[in-house]
Amino acid sequence: MLRRCEVRGKRIVTTKKGAARPRIIVGATDAVAIGRNEGQRLVDCLASLNRAGMRRIVYVDSGSSDGSTLAAEAAGAQVIALDMDRPFTAARARNAGLAAILARDRVPEYVHFIDGDCVLQPDWLALARGFLDSHTEAVVACGRRRERHPQVSVFNRLCDVEWNTPAGQALACGGDALMRVTALEAVGGYREDLIAGEEPELCLRLRRAGGQVWRLEGEMTLHDAAMTRLSQWWRRTRRAGYAFAEGAALHGAPPDRHWVAETRRALIWGALLPLVILLALFVSPPLALLLVLAYPAQVLRLAARRGLSQRLSWEVAGFTVLGKFAEAQGVISYWLNRLRGRRGGLIEYK
Repeated sequence: MLRRCEVRGKRIVTTKKGAARPRIIVGATDAVAIGRNEGQRLVDCLASLNRAGMRRIVYVDSGSSDGSTLAAEAAGAQVIALDMDRPFTAARARNAGLAAILARDRVPEYVHFIDGDCVLQPDWLALARGFLDSHTEAVVACGRRRERHPQVSVFNRLCDVEWNTPAGQALACGGDALMRVTALEAVGGYREDLIAGEEPELCLRLRRAGGQVWRLEGEMTLHDAAMTRLSQWWRRTRRAGYAFAEGAALHGAPPDRHWVAETRRALIWGALLPLVILLALFVSPPLALLLVLAYPAQVLRLAARRGLSQRLSWEVAGFTVLGKFAEAQGVISYWLNRLRGRRGGLIEYK
């Protein structure tokens, strides 16, 4: 029998009495939703989980002041309030929800993680659970996450394109996914000291353990990014750069080479080339101008490769190139913190 489950350090640790394992409830699915001050978005999220027939819902709150915990209790969820005296990360919140599930004598076969600003699509759970039931080697199933209001801003549209990943076996999932509980327990859950990129890091360890991650051709969730300002997009992109650098530092060695290429591209386009251009100004201004033209040339190249509408192709190409400066800022921030022996704080865009 599973005696106790807690988060200790960076991983979930289970303490067992004897050798017996908790009895798995075959086919059962619990949900873990995380959030802070999501308001009506959280109400809609929990309602969608109830409609999907989740056996049990755990909501992990990270210091809300808008009545989120009361709304979650009214929706029938078990509420866990994180101790905010410790640094918050989404990974830590997900681990806390998973720990609450594993603390029971009987645990579900599957757990569905979801962000509190997302709504589960009606047909998704049956599709994902059916896939995992029939593919025992698969431990993670994710689908199409869509942005709820892409028409509101270019930044929301960029999110919608980012999440449109190819169907098939994948390297990673995002924050919304259905996972096998036994596989999660075997690898110790999320690495909760990561301020971003915790899902790809978890998926890497799951794949190393022999599991498979699948992106299914199905509608999974509606997300509300609520990004209307350039500063929000910049912070989100800078966070991605920080995650690239930390992921490469953790798992950049062969054969995984986790996020090494992404880190390298961010540094070349967002830091090294601008530095070379600046130095060239003092040596050869025509050469500096020629180097500057590399940026519009890259935009043209990326826009031509996109299988999107003309407007969206230009938007994605332009902001992809611009985003390298924000990503480079995140990469440099990670390494400066590491050299100083400091942990980076959460980079939020909402």
